[in-house]
Formats: sequence, C-alpha cells, structure tokens
Amino acid sequence: MMAAGEYYIFTGREVVLPRHVTHVRIDKSLTVIPARAFHAHPNITELVCHDGVKKVEEWAFDQCPSLRRVIMPGVKEVEENVFYECKALMDVECGKLEIIGEGAFDHCYSLRSIDLSSVMTVEELAFYYCRSLTNIKFGDKLESIGAGAFRNCTSLERITIPLKDGMITDNDIFRGCEKMKHVDLVGGVHETIAALLLEGWKNVMSEEIDAINQILPTTPAGGNRYLEFGEIAQAVRLWIRSVLRNIIDYIAQHHRYLNEAANTLQLALPSDIVFKNVLPFLELPSYTFHGED
Repeated sequence: MMAAGEYYIFTGREVVLPRHVTHVRIDKSLTVIPARAFHAHPNITELVCHDGVKKVEEWAFDQCPSLRRVIMPGVKEVEENVFYECKALMDVECGKLEIIGEGAFDHCYSLRSIDLSSVMTVEELAFYYCRSLTNIKFGDKLESIGAGAFRNCTSLERITIPLKDGMITDNDIFRGCEKMKHVDLVGGVHETIAALLLEGWKNVMSEEIDAINQILPTTPAGGNRYLEFGEIAQAVRLWIRSVLRNIIDYIAQHHRYLNEAANTLQLALPSDIVFKNVLPFLELPSYTFHGED
C-alpha cells in the first residue's frame, strides 16, 4: 500500500489503475495522457503532469468524483469531456493551454480557477454548469467560443476578452449566466485610445468601451426553456463590432490629421528637418484589429 500523499507514477501501460491511488504523477516518458485512462476512478484527488505532457485525450478523467487539483503546465489541448462531471475539481494550473474540447469541463461544479491566457479555441459546452466560476480572463490569442460554452455558469460575473469580431459564435454562449455584468478588454486598446489626437475622441471611445457594462445589468440571461437563449452573447457581439467600427474610424481620422500636419510642416521647413525631427513624434502606437471581413 502507498502512504498517504505518496504519488503513484502513471506510465500509460496500466490496464487498471489501483483503486487506492489518490495522488498521481505522469511518467516522464509520456507526452499524451490516453483516452479514458482514469475514467471514473473513485479516489484520485490530485494529478501532476511534467511540462512535456502536451495533450489529454477524450474522457481521460471523466466522472472522477474526488479529483480536486490538476497541474498541467505544458498541456496545449484537452479533448472532449476530459474532466466531465469531476464535481470536486477546484483548481486547474496550466499556462500553455490552447484548445479546450467540447464538454471538457462540463459539470465541474466546484471549478473556480483556471488560466485561460493562452487559449485560442473554446468548443461547445466546454464549461457548461461550472457554477463556481466567477471571473474568466482570456488573452489576445482567443479566436472563438463555441455554443453553450459558459451556459449555466450561474456565478460568472466578469469576463476579459480581446477586441475581435467573430469570437462569439452562438447566442447561447452565456445562457443562464444571470450574474454576468462586466466585460473587460485585453491588449493595447486603452493605450491606442490614449494616443488619439483629440480629447473628444478619447472621451467618446472610453464611453463606448464602458457601454457594455451599462447594458449587461438589464440584459436577460435566458433560462432552460426551448430557444430561451437570453441576450448576453448578442449584446457582447454587437458591442465588439461597435467599438471596432468607432475606433478604426477615429484612427483613420487621426492619421488624416497627421498627414495634413506633416504636409503643412513640409512646406514650412526644410525636408531633412521634418523627417528627422518632427515626423517620429507624430506616430500612433500600433494595434492589430480584427474587424469584419
């Protein structure tokens, strides 16, 4: 028998994992945790992966009722239903996760902490019924969030996303998220706005960005009735498009003013003075926008 807290080294060659095991480390030889490897194991409480583990295959830990903590620093992909109904799972430590498969954390009632800063794709129902999540922070790599991804995350209050159109793919992504009232933006948006030429533009854009936080408190979240999707996802989608349109328009105007100023200066001063000493101070900080096609 293993002593309490002692780690079992999982090699992937096990036909059946001993039922008494509570703490698991993945052997250095493995880069993938195979499908259904720990399916419905009753006693595992903690999993620790080395940074060479890159993928967790489908259903690997589904219905592990005692699993509380997962450390997977190098994992880039968790496939479908990997942690399905791991109802005790509270914390997932990861830093390179890029793809979250369909239903990967479905019904993880206790999940409260997960690093999503490197995530690119969140598939359907990925965090369905994760009712302990309160704050989600994505990084600027996020490209898409699938249907029902955060459905019935009843404690979710705030989400941080990049300014990209096309990420919100379905109207029921936030269905049942009754407490979601705040959306924050990732990236250099605020720095770009601060560099705009006119104070009026800055004020308008600041109000535009904050508009979603004025809208969401009275936006219906929807419920469990058929087609009762709520309006949160649609509100966020329309807000992103409005912010993009306005800020791109102001940047175009900004550059137009700068060009006019540069032409005026060029007429008034020798060209070598203009290009060496004046133009470098008229540049707007760069920012990559992802607008509509």
